[in-house]
Amino acid sequence: MGKSVAGFYLGFLVLMFGDSLISIAMARFVVEKNSLTVTSPDSIKGTQDSAIGNFGIPSYGGSMAGTVVYPKENRKGCKGFDDFGMSFKTSIGALPAFVLVDRGDCLFALKVWNAQNAGASAVLVADNIEEALITMDSPQEDGSSAKYIENITIPSALIDKAFGEKLKTAISDGNMVNVNLDWREAVPHPDNRVEFELWTNSNDECGTKCDMLMEFVKDFKGAAQILEKGGYTQFTPHYITWYCPQAFTVSKQCKSQCINHGRYCAPDPEQDFSRGYEGKDVVIENLRQLCVFRVANETKRPWVWWDYVTDFQIRCPMKQKKYNKECADTVIKSLGLDSKRIEKCMGDADANSENSVLKEEQDAQVGKGSRGDVTILPTLVVNNRQYRGQPLELVFLTVIKTRMSPVLKNEFAGKLEKGAVLKAICAGFEETTEPAVCLSDDVESNECLDNNGGCWQDMASNITACKDTFRGRVCECPLVDGVQFKGDGYSICEASGPGRCKINNGGCWQETRDGLTFSACVDNGGSKCQCPPGYRGDGVKSCEDIDECKEKKVCRCPECSCKNTLGSYECTCSGDLLYIRDQDTCISKRASKAKSAWAAFWVILIGLAIAAGGAYLVYKYRIRSYMDSEIRAIMAQYMPLDSQVEVPNHVSEDRA
Repeated sequence: MGKSVAGFYLGFLVLMFGDSLISIAMARFVVEKNSLTVTSPDSIKGTQDSAIGNFGIPSYGGSMAGTVVYPKENRKGCKGFDDFGMSFKTSIGALPAFVLVDRGDCLFALKVWNAQNAGASAVLVADNIEEALITMDSPQEDGSSAKYIENITIPSALIDKAFGEKLKTAISDGNMVNVNLDWREAVPHPDNRVEFELWTNSNDECGTKCDMLMEFVKDFKGAAQILEKGGYTQFTPHYITWYCPQAFTVSKQCKSQCINHGRYCAPDPEQDFSRGYEGKDVVIENLRQLCVFRVANETKRPWVWWDYVTDFQIRCPMKQKKYNKECADTVIKSLGLDSKRIEKCMGDADANSENSVLKEEQDAQVGKGSRGDVTILPTLVVNNRQYRGQPLELVFLTVIKTRMSPVLKNEFAGKLEKGAVLKAICAGFEETTEPAVCLSDDVESNECLDNNGGCWQDMASNITACKDTFRGRVCECPLVDGVQFKGDGYSICEASGPGRCKINNGGCWQETRDGLTFSACVDNGGSKCQCPPGYRGDGVKSCEDIDECKEKKVCRCPECSCKNTLGSYECTCSGDLLYIRDQDTCISKRASKAKSAWAAFWVILIGLAIAAGGAYLVYKYRIRSYMDSEIRAIMAQYMPLDSQVEVPNHVSEDRA
C-alpha cells in the first residue's frame, strides 16, 4: 500500500474514529492475578498477590512449587544468563528454580525468555516502583521479538516492590526461600458448567493474525462441540463493532465501512478503500454469524456455529471473491438451518435505526464485574475472566497504535492455541466434575499412573480409588458396577451393600480346592466377612479349615473312625455298625434291620386287626337287623303293630 493511501487511511481513521479511540484508550482494564505463597522461611511466610504475565502459558487450574533464585549478576535479565555462566536447570530431586529479576531496561518478555533459556521453571519480576499490580505485556511483535515471544512456555508473574525486597533480603541472609505459585483460582468455577466467550471476526484478510484465528477455530471445533453437546459449557460468540461519529455518517468512507447509518462499523479488510471488500461487508457477515448462532441455539444445537464458521472460511474466502450472501446461504442450507429465520434476525442493514443484535454486542463489549472492556481481537473470556497468554497485535487499529495510551497496551489478548485454551476452560470446572476431554493427553498428564497417585488399589481386580482430575488427583473409594466401596480412599476401600460379593468377592477370603469354592463373603447387604461353616479366621485375609477329628468335637464314640474334609468331616463305624450323625453314635445294622422287620410285622398285624374288627361290626349289624325283622314278623301274627293295618276277625265270619 502506497504512502498516500496509508496516510489517507490513517487520517480517515483518526478523523472518523477519534472519539471512539479516546474512549478505547480510557477502557477499563482488569489485572488478572494468581496467588504466590511463601512456605519458608517463617519470617516472610504467607500469601501474596501476583499479576499473571500476558505471554507464555499460565498453568490454569494448577500450581507449582519452587525455590527462588536471585542472580548475582544480570539482575534485570536483559541479557542471556549464559553470558554470565549461570544456569538454573533443575537437578534430579531438587525443587524447580524460580528466577527473581528486577523490572526495567528491557521488555518483560525478554527477561522471561532469557531465564527460560537458562533453565528457569518460572520467573518472578519485582516491580521497581510502588504501584498497584499491572499485567506484564509485550509490545507488538517486530522482527526481533517475534523470534521468541511465541516460544515462551514458562509462567511468569509480577510482584510488588515491597514483597520483592523481602524476598531479596531473605535470600541475601542465606535463607532458602520456597514459594508456591497457584493458578487454581485464576479462573473461577462457580458451578459445574463453564461459560466462555470468543470475541472473533469474519474478516480473513488481516494477515497472519486472521490466519491464526481461523486455524484455532478449526482445531478447537471438535473439543468445543464435545463440551457443548455434553452440557459442560455454555459458549457465546461475540463480534466487536465501532460506530461512526455523527458528523461523518454521510461521508463516502463512513458509508463504505458502516451499516445502519454509521451505527455499526468495521475497518476496511485490506486497509485500502480503493479495492476489495469494504468494512460494511465484514459487519454484515459478522451479523449473519451472530444470527446463525441464535437460530442454532433456538433449535437446541448451538454447536452448529462452529460448523458454519469453519465451513464459511473454507468455502467463502475473500481471496476467491466468494465472501458474499450467496455463498453463505449455501453453507447455511448444507447445515440444515432456516435461512429465512436468519435473515429476519439480521434485519435491514440500510435502516436508519438500531439493530438489536449488534446493539447487544456493543453493550457486551463494556467490562462487567471482574472483566475489563473488550477492545481487541481475538479475545477469549472464561467465566468472566480474560484468558492470558502470548500477546497478539491489535487487529483493527494497528495503524493508529501511536494514538493508543499505555494503559491500552495491557489489553492484548492471549495467543489462541487448542491445548492452552482447553486447559484454561477446564480450569473453570469444579474439581472432579471436569469432562473426559479435559483429561486428554494434550491438556495434562494422568497422575494416577504414578504409583496410583498414592491411593488405595486392588491389584487383583484393577480397582482403584485414584481419580485423575484437571487439578491433580483425588483419592475416593469407587463405585463399580453399582457397588459402592467405602473407606478413606488412601489405605482402605471395602465393597459394601448388595452385590458386593460379585466384585472381588467383597474383599473377603475365597478359596477353590478340589473343584469346590468356599467364600467368606455373605451378600446380605452388609460389608462383613465371615468364614463359612467348618472354617475359622478373620474372613478377610484367611479362613482355615477346622479339623473336627483332631479337636475331638465329633465322631467321639469308641467304634467311630473320623476323616477330616474341607469344611466338614466323615465319620464311619467299625464292623457291622451304622453311624447316626445327629446322635453322634453307632448302632448295629442288624438291629436296625430287625427293628424294621418287627415294625413292618406290627403294622401288618394292626392292619389285620382293624380290618377284622371292622368286618365283625358289619356282621353284628347285619345279624341284629335280620333278627329284628324276624321277631317283628312273629309278633305281627298275634297282635297288630302300630305300623300295620288291623287284620279282619275270621271267627266272627264263621258265626255269621
